[in-house]
Amino acid sequence: MNREEKQEVVLTLQEKIKEYGNFYIADTANLSVENVNNIRRKCFESGIEMKVAKNTLIKLAIEGLEGNTEEIFPALKGQSALLFSKVGNGPAKLIKALRKTSDKPILKAAYVDTAIFVGDNQLDALVSLKSKEELVGEIIGLLQSPAKNVLSALQSSGGKLAGIVKTLQERG
Repeated sequence: MNREEKQEVVLTLQEKIKEYGNFYIADTANLSVENVNNIRRKCFESGIEMKVAKNTLIKLAIEGLEGNTEEIFPALKGQSALLFSKVGNGPAKLIKALRKTSDKPILKAAYVDTAIFVGDNQLDALVSLKSKEELVGEIIGLLQSPAKNVLSALQSSGGKLAGIVKTLQERG
């Protein structure tokens, strides 16, 4: 691979990082072609894009990110597959599901909304992360809750409330 081809790979990876905002680095070494193709198919079904690149090129692409990303660099050893996703916990859920039938892929590191997670022991924490849509839904639910309670109380005391209003008008 010549210098221009390497630069093209780095630029492509940087574009994917910007487009998706989240990426995972997984170890798929020693898997058969059939198993890797199965992982690719599952990624496609889940809206996750999988790319395989040399660690040095991945490092160059990551260096272009904002903030301190040096924590990821020690994970760039052996074979590395990048999993890009718009949903922060999507690849973690996929890896967890794949691990029910195989010991790979192994999570090396993840970059989720500028937060960095290193090591396979972070998989459960990543699975439990909530997406932006889930968080917005929870906030809307919390904001609606007091209004629903007030409306419910007013409706349940409808007859009493009308009597109180009528009494106040007569006095008034």
